[in-house]
Amino acid sequence: MSRNLETFASKISVVGQLLRRQGADGRILVVGCGDGREAGQLARDFATEVVGIDIGADFAFETEAAWPAQLMTMDAQDLQFADGSFDVVYSFHALVEHIEHPLKALSEMRRVLRVGGVYLVGTPNRQRAVGYVGSASPVKDRIRWNLADWRDRARGRWSNELGAHAGFTATELLGLCEPRLGCANDVSDDYYLALYPGKAGVINSLVRTGLRRYAYPAVYVAGRRTGTEQLLDIHEQ
Repeated sequence: MSRNLETFASKISVVGQLLRRQGADGRILVVGCGDGREAGQLARDFATEVVGIDIGADFAFETEAAWPAQLMTMDAQDLQFADGSFDVVYSFHALVEHIEHPLKALSEMRRVLRVGGVYLVGTPNRQRAVGYVGSASPVKDRIRWNLADWRDRARGRWSNELGAHAGFTATELLGLCEPRLGCANDVSDDYYLALYPGKAGVINSLVRTGLRRYAYPAVYVAGRRTGTEQLLDIHEQ
């Protein structure tokens, strides 16, 4: 297995661990599935039905690599599924520059997630010093992306709304998810401890000193839909 594939498999394995810790079980929806490989691995790892959706603007579906997941072209702001039709909703990266109205997308995720269902949402960390550290993409691409991020910061354009690849801080993501999806927990520490088990000392040091807010390339929030969350953004445009 190539290093890129090993990196990808490790990340999805950790996503699976986080979902299991939340008690995930049953039908899974992957919002912003990209080429579908991620949805496919979750389907194989969980031995369950997985549906991946994406608008299809930046990625072509890799149906063979995504097997046995079902991939569909669909707007996350207008999910074509019945209320409560999924037991688990997972989304990484999609809420940044790919969705015009992320609050509407979060409300749609809530709608299709059954009460008691599990969710996991991740985005790039807006406070990161360096991004794309563990990406499976070529080094030259990661350097180019970081340079673009630093240019956006320098120009005062470090905003998702302005097209930057900014993301959210953990606090911001918690504030978006909890009122719309239900009780939310920052599981970023759990993610990186599981991804880099040999670097637990370093990661715990980052947590103790507060430097985690700058060191983590991405942030993750997980929880369950309680059924008592506020219906804030159903009609947000």
